[in-house]
Amino acid sequence: MSEKEIVVLDFEKTIVELESKIEHLQSMAKDEDLDISREIKKLQKHLQTHIENVYKHLTPWQKAQIARHPNRPHCLDYINTLIKDFTLLCGDRCFGDDKAMVCGIGSFENTPVVIIGQEKGNDLDSRIKYNFGMARPEGYRKAQRLMDMAEKFKLPVLSFVDTAGAYPGIDAEARGQAEAIATSIEKCLQIKTPIIATVIGEGGSGGAIAIAVADKVLMLENSIYSVISPEGCASILWRSAEKTKEATEALHLTAQDLKKLGIIDEIVSEPIGGAHRDANQTIENLRIALKQNLQELSMINSDKLKKQRTEKFMKIGSQFVQAIKLK
Repeated sequence: MSEKEIVVLDFEKTIVELESKIEHLQSMAKDEDLDISREIKKLQKHLQTHIENVYKHLTPWQKAQIARHPNRPHCLDYINTLIKDFTLLCGDRCFGDDKAMVCGIGSFENTPVVIIGQEKGNDLDSRIKYNFGMARPEGYRKAQRLMDMAEKFKLPVLSFVDTAGAYPGIDAEARGQAEAIATSIEKCLQIKTPIIATVIGEGGSGGAIAIAVADKVLMLENSIYSVISPEGCASILWRSAEKTKEATEALHLTAQDLKKLGIIDEIVSEPIGGAHRDANQTIENLRIALKQNLQELSMINSDKLKKQRTEKFMKIGSQFVQAIKLK
């Protein structure tokens, strides 16, 4: 993984202060040959307890902050660790290439797979290069091309969702952004090959759904997934950015809420303190979940798989309609 800037969230400051104090004591003990191991162990135990308490009682807004944390492992981190012999494939064969949408083929646990994911970047230069993970129409059309390839060669699709939403620029709208997203969703429902989507950070709006209509939808424990960002919701409903926290709670966008609602299938645990504090363990946890789900899906007939996927999302849609009628 590449070097990343260190970012500390407001509710993590006490944790960082304790860590700094422990480091200072360890350095002092080494330099001055002092025996303060008992004090250090006591502080380390207190630190671990404090981290557990903080992360067991996170608010939806705090989870949203963690989901957006720049130090979380991003799409390319997962690809570089989990996928062997990854070959990047570019272009939509219509307009051009969109770097925000990373697509290619490789091997996962000795199984050839097609990879589709959104990359945000981890510093200013890479964020500009990947457009902060916000894809244009050519990105979604590239994803469709890869899904067609997956079906043709009977390869499973693994998608990694991490975007605030599709790029809303004039150029994207001029090239058919809405149509590209809708067609991508349709393509996800059409192909007769296993699809596993994982929300690894932020799953925002149609830009996320376009590659997340899958047989199995997984979410990392501290990721978020919603039809609109909390800020966007606050600006529409309350016309005030000060209501962002209230909007976050109203959207029910956490992995735990969405699992209860039946929108996602599985929550992948993160280490205590979040994925940004232990990226390697997070990636390993996802590897185990992906392997198990891929084995299960590979046992299902392709026609049955497509039918089950369609019925799954039709059921979600009908439940939403019923909920609206009841209100």
